[in-house]
Amino acid sequence: MMKKRFLFGLLALFLIYIGYLLYILVLSPKTNLQSIYLIPKDAVFIIESEKPIESWKKISKSNAWSHLNKNGYFAELTENIQKFDTIFNNNHKLFEFFDGRSLFISIHMVTQKDYGIFYVLDLKRIAKLNLLKTYLNTLLNENYTLSKRSYHNYEIIEVYDHKNKETMYLSFVKNQLVASYTHTLVEASIDQYKEPILGRDLNFIEVNQKVGYEDLFRLYLQYDFLDDYYKRFSDKPTDWMTNVSQNFLFSGFSFDLDKNSTITANGYTNISFENENYLEALQKSGTAKRTIPKIAPKRTALYVSYGFNSFSEFYENFELVQESSNSEDFESYKAGIAKVEQFLKIDVKENFVNWIGDEIALLQIKSEISKGKNDLALVLNTTDIDDAKTHLEFLLKQIKKKTPVKFKAVTYKEHEINFLSIKGFFKMLLGKRFQEFDKPYFTLIDDYVVFSNNPNTLKSIIDDFVAKETLSTSEDFIDFDKKFESTSSLFAYSNIPVLYDNMYALADASTKIQLRKNKNFIICFPQIGLQLTPEENLFESRLVVSYQDVEDVKKSAQFQEKQLQNIKKQTSSPNNDPDAVFNLKTIYPTDLNAKSFAKKYSSGAIRFKVELKDGLKHGSYTEYYTNGAEKITGRFRKDEQVGTWRYFDNDGKLVRKKRF
Repeated sequence: MMKKRFLFGLLALFLIYIGYLLYILVLSPKTNLQSIYLIPKDAVFIIESEKPIESWKKISKSNAWSHLNKNGYFAELTENIQKFDTIFNNNHKLFEFFDGRSLFISIHMVTQKDYGIFYVLDLKRIAKLNLLKTYLNTLLNENYTLSKRSYHNYEIIEVYDHKNKETMYLSFVKNQLVASYTHTLVEASIDQYKEPILGRDLNFIEVNQKVGYEDLFRLYLQYDFLDDYYKRFSDKPTDWMTNVSQNFLFSGFSFDLDKNSTITANGYTNISFENENYLEALQKSGTAKRTIPKIAPKRTALYVSYGFNSFSEFYENFELVQESSNSEDFESYKAGIAKVEQFLKIDVKENFVNWIGDEIALLQIKSEISKGKNDLALVLNTTDIDDAKTHLEFLLKQIKKKTPVKFKAVTYKEHEINFLSIKGFFKMLLGKRFQEFDKPYFTLIDDYVVFSNNPNTLKSIIDDFVAKETLSTSEDFIDFDKKFESTSSLFAYSNIPVLYDNMYALADASTKIQLRKNKNFIICFPQIGLQLTPEENLFESRLVVSYQDVEDVKKSAQFQEKQLQNIKKQTSSPNNDPDAVFNLKTIYPTDLNAKSFAKKYSSGAIRFKVELKDGLKHGSYTEYYTNGAEKITGRFRKDEQVGTWRYFDNDGKLVRKKRF
């Protein structure tokens, strides 16, 4: 009898417990809180995943992640994520129970040079079970100490790690578990629970609602705080970072990772119409197919393409946007255009705007000419190259009439190079993005007009076009470009190994050391691309980052190594080849109308001088020792060595001569 009562009592207790679970998990009022409401307002990046454990497995097992974790600097940046990996591996079953619940991870600047990571996990109704909070104790061993404190009527659990001397802070807010190694982030989350900011921002909501759900994760970027994040790495402000922070509001991307570790992200970006006339005009002007890779060199480090139905339509929209947004700036702009037109007796729209086609692009090119400088070019697609040529010739004619500039056109490999001496023309016409091109040189290549401040940049583009060493002949670029729509409003492509070389050439000594140390962890992502296409009042966005084994990257960049080998051959030691003393370094005079070119030693003594014609070596050449004695003499004709060349020792004795 006692046994039956005991079994009956146990069964009743079990049924009561089942009823309690049903009430908690099924029947109790639904008062769930959205995770986004608990993320502090100053998040720079926000990562969201519906399947965090499955996604983490995929990322942590990828070749790219394995390679990056060999780098100490990267490991330091992802220290908190590594801790999560350790906790996950030690408590695999527990975390699998949480999978299928929304996880948010956000990045916040907590000091000028340091950031904190904040986690929000939607526990749904299981957050109401005290059993879950109690289970946290089972995760701990003698290496951890658990304590609790109250903050604004919410309990914060503090888990102190004796080994690493760090504390993880956790709190339960309704159905959400919030956590961070930075206590101020957990407190900020609790503070804004009643009046959430980020989750109610209409611009964020607009992007959030449009972003699709992939198997991996979503990433959101809040541009207002991007400047603060950038300061972690550099105290020097940059115009492009300031422009990005001011002109964009939010981007949201849905990420996926394929078996080759290529990251693909599709999403949306909204812009600040208060600050950005250019992008607003671009958003209203349609798209175009990218064709400038036909003449962009393989050495291109950065290719930024702007596409529209027609440049005339874009220019009209650009004027309308300026007029409606800031009348004072617009009046200044109109006055500048009118001043140029009146002075030169030209019509800017007829003589310049109307012949530009449906794509313009900025190119940053790896330079073998100007060490420590960026080779920049502006490329304009034309509606008709003959029409463009006619109008440009008219502009040059008017400039020669009205200014003292006397520039004689130079022909290089059947391409004529001219000089457009209108100060600030492109900045006035297209905005400060194009202020680099002040009184540029230009040439016509195929159906394009190419501008650059350095005529040698134009020569190098012509060289590569003639040699068919362009992006359109690069299999790597062709395959990568296929990952995007063929038409766009804005397309930015970067060849990271080439960009690395450009950065290295510009860097100071200490930065060069860091770049060399981390080179393999930079160039393992050889190609990065971003595409923006108008979608209602947003930009549909696509980001692709390719990963490749470092050794394969180096092999695919052999054309760069060949150039270096050619330079070494030109300067090889005379011990190996007696005639190598006559292998002179290529020179690149920037004044194409100069009659001569010379270089000096650091002492000020002349190192060599050569006569020029149309920017080419043409005439006598003399090289000197530091004491002023002649070292090498000879003559050039149209950049080629001709006649008899002589080499003397320091005492003036003839050592060798060679007939060319």
